[in-house]
Amino acid sequence: MNQYIQLKAEDFQKAIDFFKKDIANLRTGRANPSILEGIQIDSYGTKSPINSLANVNVGDGQSLLIAPWDKKITKDIEKALVEANLGIGVVNEGDQIRLTIPQMTEENRLDLVKNLNEKQEKARIVIRQIREEVKEEIEKGYHEKEISEDDKFKFIKELDEKASDLNNQLKEIKDKKEKEIMTV
Repeated sequence: MNQYIQLKAEDFQKAIDFFKKDIANLRTGRANPSILEGIQIDSYGTKSPINSLANVNVGDGQSLLIAPWDKKITKDIEKALVEANLGIGVVNEGDQIRLTIPQMTEENRLDLVKNLNEKQEKARIVIRQIREEVKEEIEKGYHEKEISEDDKFKFIKELDEKASDLNNQLKEIKDKKEKEIMTV
């Protein structure tokens, strides 16, 4: 791998990692604690992630159980979950909160796949932008006589192969998630 790609390797990896994280909370019809990521609970005067205040367990395939370590904040957790508008049932059972994941309709699934495709396209755009930055650096290196014309074309070819590989990774990740979403 050439030095120009190596300088941006971390940025390329961040784009892939962000895509994985971004699609992790897309519902798949099964109870999964990852749908709660990003929800902040306002308690003790600060905002905290739910997993720092309670145990989150999968009750069965269609429900999650949230057991706060301090029972006094059960109402705060319930309020945050309702405000998050996740499209799931929130039931306060006193000492724990039960989240009921409704069965997904075909229409819900297709909307989620559409959302998934949009997220993939955003990630592809980020990779394309990073690719353009690297290509500009290669061109600049050639114009400043740091690299030869042969090296320039070789580096650009390597860059195109890297971008293609990353786009294939995105597609594989998206296809796997799409299969999860569409599985009834």
